[in-house]
Order: sequence, then structure tokens, then C-alpha cells
Amino acid sequence: MKAGAEKKAPRWGGRSDLSPVGRWFWETDRVLLLLVAILIVIGLIAVAAASPAAASRLSGTNFRYAPLHFFTLQLVWTLVAIPVMIFVSMLPKTMARRLALLGAGIGTIVLMLVPIIGMERNGAVRWIDLGVTNVQPSEFLKPLYIVAMAWLLSLKQKDPALPMVSVTGALTFVIAFALMRQPNLGETVIFVTCWVALLTLSGAKMRFLYILAGLGLAGIVLAYFFYPVATARIDGFLFDAGDNGQTDAALRTLVSGGLFGLGPGAGVRKFHLPEPHTDYIFSVIGEEFGMLACIAIAILYLAIIGRVLIRMLNEEDMFVILAAGGLVIQIGVQAIINMAVNVHLLPSKGMTLPFISYGGSSMIALAMGFGLLLAFTRRNPYLHRSPYVVRWSGRE
Repeated sequence: MKAGAEKKAPRWGGRSDLSPVGRWFWETDRVLLLLVAILIVIGLIAVAAASPAAASRLSGTNFRYAPLHFFTLQLVWTLVAIPVMIFVSMLPKTMARRLALLGAGIGTIVLMLVPIIGMERNGAVRWIDLGVTNVQPSEFLKPLYIVAMAWLLSLKQKDPALPMVSVTGALTFVIAFALMRQPNLGETVIFVTCWVALLTLSGAKMRFLYILAGLGLAGIVLAYFFYPVATARIDGFLFDAGDNGQTDAALRTLVSGGLFGLGPGAGVRKFHLPEPHTDYIFSVIGEEFGMLACIAIAILYLAIIGRVLIRMLNEEDMFVILAAGGLVIQIGVQAIINMAVNVHLLPSKGMTLPFISYGGSSMIALAMGFGLLLAFTRRNPYLHRSPYVVRWSGRE
């Protein structure tokens, strides 16, 4: 160093910043962060639009809820969820995996206890009352379950003799059984779909997947005849019976706004929806912001899925491929189910739209899952650079 010259401190956020936050910033997929941030902002706007309708419907003549009651709560949950997502995304991959495995074990036990210690709402026992709020354990278990299944299936690559397909199948059956007791058909579909997707990514034989598809079809038929919840949903969807009016109302609400919508707060049909701030928020967006806004949201979900799957093409760690792929597929499947219900392609499922629908458990659990996704997809930007560049940057 020349005389009189001073060594400059690394600028925060620059590539020479070696602090934990600085390294996280450069190693994390910032495109994914931007996409999910856009979804969260859209969600706050959508909940603000749906909140008066939800408050009016749930208050009745008592005026228990202010018009923006649910928006205020969603803003609080969002302010809690964002730090959770960032904290989880900063964890080393090994620690994130271990904590997820521990959480999956605890979450499965809690899920089994929900019918005993849970509270009933709308004929289902899915929530646990913690006093200050209600928690839905299945929401938190979804991302943890995916990481656990990804780890178990990745072990088969090291030792093909391990019966990991049978083990993961048995664990999935236990969780599905616990969910069906609540009853929670929608979440059961999510867990089983994610398991089949993980099997596909892990290289399962097509013949085995065809057998699973056949068993799944047989399961739907049996559920129709022997599971009252499935019978009511399918009858309502196919034969205009039961609660089919909900999906009809959702479709009419969605298309009433045309291409550009009626404008924020100008929606009228949303006041006739049963759950405008949760299950049917996509229809509220269509009425007030138009079909173009709905298409843009669908494109955002596709962009997140595509971004993760493309990044996994260059990944060599089977666990990371399965965990990241499974986590993004969970978000995608949940979004597809919610949007399909709103456009009358599927019967009502009680499924929230990820990062957009109102819900504390849903928002924090999704933030935790996305944080795990960001943790597993983090990459050192200097990993494939020349030794000269690495030495110059101070990352020897």
C-alpha cells in the first residue's frame, strides 16, 4: 500500500461486504425476494378491498368489526411474517434442514392432537386456541413435511436399498388420516400431491406413478361414497347441490369487473361472498381490479415456480433439488386450487391464496416455508469465478 493511502472499509451491500447481512444479500435469490414482495403488497391491497365485505358479513347487525378490521390484522401478521422469512432464509442449509426435521416431528404430533384439543369452527376442528389467536397446525406442517420428505428420499440416492418410498408413503398416510378426521380435504390433497411430486423429482419409475394415479382415482371414488364431506363437495360441484352457490357467486363476482375492474372499494357483489377475505379473495380482486390483475397474479406464481425449477437444473445436491422443488410446488398447487375454485373449475376447498388471502397462520407459515426455500437456494456469487477475482474480492 502506498504511503498515505487509507484502506477503505467495505461498503454495506457491496460485494466486498463480509457481514452476515451483506453475504445474505448477495447469496440470496433477489428475484424471488422481489416476486414474493410484490405478492405480499398485492395481498395487503386485496385484503383492504375485501375487509369491509368480510366485516359486514361477520358482524351482522352487531357491528362488531370495523370496516378495515381484517386489513389491520393482516398488516400486523405481515409485519411479523417478513422478519420470520428473512431470519429463516439466513440459516445455513444444514441448520435449516435439522430445524425443519425437528419441527416436522413436533408438528405431526400436534396435528394428531388437534381433534382432541382443537376448537370447532364451521363444522371442522382444525385450529388450536392459544388465547391471543388461533393457530392451524397443518399450515405450519406443510413446509416442514416437505423438507422432511425431501431428506428421506434423498437418502435413497446414497443407498438404493433403503425403503424410503414406503417410509414416506406411510408418514403421508398418517398425516392424511389426521387431516381427514378434522375434516380437511383440501389440505389432504396438498400433502398427497406434494408427496407424489417429490417422488417424481426423485426419479420414481413411471409405472409406479401410474399405479399411484390409479389408487388416487380409486380413493376419490371411495371418498365420494364413504366420506360425507367429499360427497357434499362433489355433489355441489357436479349436480348443483349443497354449497355450489358459493362457487357460482365467486365466478359472477370475478367476471363482473371486466378487464379493468370497477375500482378500489367499488365492488358490490363481494358483499354476497361467504369468505371474501380468505377463500374468495381472488374473486374480489377480479371485481375491483379486473381480469388483467387476476392474470398478472397467476403470472407471478408461474414466475416463482419457473425461477426455482430453472435454478435447480444446475444443482447437484438431491436434497436441495427435492426440498426447493417441493416447497415451490406446494405454493403453486395451493394457488392453483384457490384460483380454480374461484373460476368454478373445482368444488369449494377452503384453501387460501398464498401471500394474498387473510390469515395469520397462513401468512407466517408461508413466510417460514419461503424462508426455507430461499435458504436452500442461496449461492455464493463467487463460487465459479476465477481465483484472481476471488482473491481481489477478499473471499479467499
